[in-house]
Amino acid sequence: MKKSNKSLSDRDSKLLDISIIIPIYNEEENTEELYSRLSDVLKKLKKSYEILCVDDGSTDKSYQILKEIHQKDKRIKIIKFSRNFGHHTALTAGLNHCRGETVVMMDADLQDRPEDIPLLLQKTEQGYDIAYALREKHQSTFINKTTSKIFYKMLNKLTHVDVTQNAGTFRVMKRNVVDTLNKLNEASRFMPGLIDWTGFKKIGIGVDRNARSEGRKKYNFWKRLKLAVTATTSFSHFPVQIAGYIGFAVAGISFIYGIYIIIRKIFFGIPIAGYASLTLSILFFAGIQLIVLGFLGEYIGKIFKEVQNRPLYIIEEIIE
Repeated sequence: MKKSNKSLSDRDSKLLDISIIIPIYNEEENTEELYSRLSDVLKKLKKSYEILCVDDGSTDKSYQILKEIHQKDKRIKIIKFSRNFGHHTALTAGLNHCRGETVVMMDADLQDRPEDIPLLLQKTEQGYDIAYALREKHQSTFINKTTSKIFYKMLNKLTHVDVTQNAGTFRVMKRNVVDTLNKLNEASRFMPGLIDWTGFKKIGIGVDRNARSEGRKKYNFWKRLKLAVTATTSFSHFPVQIAGYIGFAVAGISFIYGIYIIIRKIFFGIPIAGYASLTLSILFFAGIQLIVLGFLGEYIGKIFKEVQNRPLYIIEEIIE
């Protein structure tokens, strides 16, 4: 067993046929079954491979279980973060360190079925650079499905990137795509958007998405909302633009309304409306200002992160 903070690929430039990248965060209930099913699938392919697990600051026994599996199978590689840096950052670390000519990204909760990997690999062998799993049937609430659909439609309208709907982490990419993604170092990361931004030839394959095997879901409402804001502001500055459009529209309406009030007062002697309309106007304009400030704050925060130029993640240990 070797322990180091150097990149796995720095020590051994020889490429394997396949790399599997799996972010792990508190998945002790699923890790052994995931390894077993993955191994069965990969052995049948009769290709060289590695399973690169990125422990994203787990607080349960996930890391210990991974080390035990590594003792039995050296094709299991482990990158342990010093703390939790987030799902998309863990994917980034896996891409930085993988050595596969073809790279598979998937989640550890067994909603992404290892048995579907050969279907995706077939498409890259047919000439596609990216093959992603489209969720045809998956266990999710009506609210989650609806909000996800609305999010992707809005994202594609607001940006110049065609981000695929119903495609999560689970996908296969060729080495040229991975090398391109490794050149993108922005701090705020939305991996599906970055992958589609590259513009390589892609295709979707319909698959069934299982219910989560064990444990709790990692993405609650607030995490989903934060990811939506990150995705939108990472690929578009339209929210700030639309704030300006709203400002012009409100100014125009206010000007017209002001003329109307003056005409009423001068020509018809109708008194100016009282406190109710004035209060509503103040609250309306204050609300718009706060929304605009919120958008500006989000973009300024992104600039702040980029200027800090901190590393995307810190590796505590590498086991290969």
